[in-house]
Amino acid sequence: MIKVDLIVGAGMKLMRRYLSSNFVAMLVQAFVLISIAVTADTVAAQSAQSPATIEEIVVRADASLVERMGSIGSRDSLTGDEVARIGATHINETLSRVAGVWISRGSGQEHLTAIRSPVYTGAGACGEFLFLEDGVPIRPAGFCNLNNLFEVNSEQVGGIEVWRGPSSAVLGGNALHGAINVLSALPDSNSISLEGGPYDYYRVAGQAQGGSSGGQQWGVSVNGASSNGYRDDTGYGQQKASFIHLMDVGDWAVRSTLNMTLLNQETGAFVNGFEAYEDDDLKDSNPSPQAYRDAWSLRGASHWSRGPWQLVPYVRRSAMEFLQHFLPGQPRENNDQTSFGVLGEYEWAARDDLNLSFGAQLEYMQGSLQEYQEDALTTSSAFNNNVRNQGTHYDFDVDSLMVAAFLNVNWELTDTRRLVHSLRFENIEYDYDNKALDGNTRDDGSTCGFGGCLYLRTPDSKDDFDNVAVRLGLEQDFSFGTGYVVVATGFRPPQVTELYRLQRNQAVTDLDSEEVVSLEVGMRGAGWSIAAFSEKTSDLIFRDAAGLNVSDGKTKSIGVEFSVSHTWDRHTVALNGIYAEHRYDFTGGASGGEAIEDGNLVDTAPRWLANARWRMQATDQLDSEFEVNYNGKHYINAANTAKYEGHVVVNWRGRYTLNDSTTIFARVVNLFDEEYADRADFTIFNPLHYRYFPAMPRQLYLGVKLDF
Repeated sequence: MIKVDLIVGAGMKLMRRYLSSNFVAMLVQAFVLISIAVTADTVAAQSAQSPATIEEIVVRADASLVERMGSIGSRDSLTGDEVARIGATHINETLSRVAGVWISRGSGQEHLTAIRSPVYTGAGACGEFLFLEDGVPIRPAGFCNLNNLFEVNSEQVGGIEVWRGPSSAVLGGNALHGAINVLSALPDSNSISLEGGPYDYYRVAGQAQGGSSGGQQWGVSVNGASSNGYRDDTGYGQQKASFIHLMDVGDWAVRSTLNMTLLNQETGAFVNGFEAYEDDDLKDSNPSPQAYRDAWSLRGASHWSRGPWQLVPYVRRSAMEFLQHFLPGQPRENNDQTSFGVLGEYEWAARDDLNLSFGAQLEYMQGSLQEYQEDALTTSSAFNNNVRNQGTHYDFDVDSLMVAAFLNVNWELTDTRRLVHSLRFENIEYDYDNKALDGNTRDDGSTCGFGGCLYLRTPDSKDDFDNVAVRLGLEQDFSFGTGYVVVATGFRPPQVTELYRLQRNQAVTDLDSEEVVSLEVGMRGAGWSIAAFSEKTSDLIFRDAAGLNVSDGKTKSIGVEFSVSHTWDRHTVALNGIYAEHRYDFTGGASGGEAIEDGNLVDTAPRWLANARWRMQATDQLDSEFEVNYNGKHYINAANTAKYEGHVVVNWRGRYTLNDSTTIFARVVNLFDEEYADRADFTIFNPLHYRYFPAMPRQLYLGVKLDF
């Protein structure tokens, strides 16, 4: 188990592992951005910039994607203050209050994502959504991570924006069903907070503002948490740090950021058996105590603004090692990537009523993946024991180059009517280099029984994908609010793991980019919004009944999202939710032998998701909030024969301000001690079929924040 010692102990094992010469080299490279800023500091100081310039930098740098790209479409945002009040120990707790979003909680900090969609699983499922930091994707195109959101400092942000529906025309590939953009925060004070909770949970967080000096501002935000975990052998330690620097370089306003994360966790597996999350002997157990996940990430970006010009050079580095405990033989995977790029945009006010912006993006990546099975498999079926061979399964490098060009139009047709249009072309090319033996043999070239080993390693190849996305919308002001209609398309290219981590009998990848077409009609006013949508997905990439990666799936979705809030006196109430039906639009077979029939509901896609809150400012010092999360019943297999009945969970949060420098806070998660599953699943390979990630029982967290 991980020993609890706040920052110092939690994660030291992983730090020792990765503080190698390669990691240090990459760290130095990322700090080039900082050294550039320091060098430019001298120039700025000598040019005697006026303090007033600083205010312009802050306003420009904090401009969000929603503000830049227009208001048409379904989107929400959380402020930094709201995120701080939530005090989440997992990103699921933060984004549950955004309509249409479900971040399905896994073990430790793991998760799966749904934005106006089912919860997708599989190697490339992370490609269904785009995650950004200040408008820059946190991962290179084609090399996503299924648990992408634990790589951002979502605890200390200036805000979080959520786009629902296809956003590829505005944001790029992978924004197929939606996008999440985390805005970096420039701290406005110096503070430190300490908190503790059940299962030896502790967290310390701090922020520091460097103030204004020589035409500059800077700030740092850090936090570290550790827990021994509710279930056996499921402890974790994670640390995050964010640095921000604002300055002028000549006529350019420059905003540079550096973000680092580190995660070391012991991972819990599914517990098996019908409604096992209610079984006192099973719900806190872990069938795979040896499972783990170690990961770190490093990202630097510099946002340069001058008049109509925007330039953003960026660099990223990440690596991860984890045990695939969910597979027979439990192979270990190591993957890493180094990527850098530049994003540029020019805004042109063609007329008083017509604004255009043109832009381009260029991105290069070097990535690698290894999968190795330490021991021979002897405990499974004769087939698995033979085809899931000991030794190397995959060992390859991939270089990629992504080039994109885009256009955005905002046209005020009249004083009350506006038209928006976005267009994006994107090309990505993969250069794949197999480091192991071609084919599906063992390490020594010998063949497995039952027709050969399961894992196929294709010869070196180059593969490229061209994609186009469009968005066209019309917005109309009325006396009671604003209505809009928007048609949009989205795309995602096949991910590296889908193209090159294949199984036997699949000599050619033969995958197309996944695409979606959406029609949305909505209205919004002061404190309320509603949107109806219809979407069709084609070339859905999934693993079929033969274990092959194919892209011939189709789905169709229809639904309504809504949100409303009202404030009076010292009270605020809010309600948001979604009702949607996601159905398969084809007949076929899925991995695991499940039969998909046209019209079946997509598994792990509740019709209803809802969140309700009542916040009361009882006194000037005392703040209290009750929250209710509802997750509706849903099928947990593609054949629609197994179901999870859903759950209702109530949370409470409170803060008391003792004085100008001291605030104490508390929260109770799962106030009524509901027994439920964070995730439910069904598999024919397990004799018990049903399997779950049991949710934690009632939890009380207490903390104090000191401002200086």
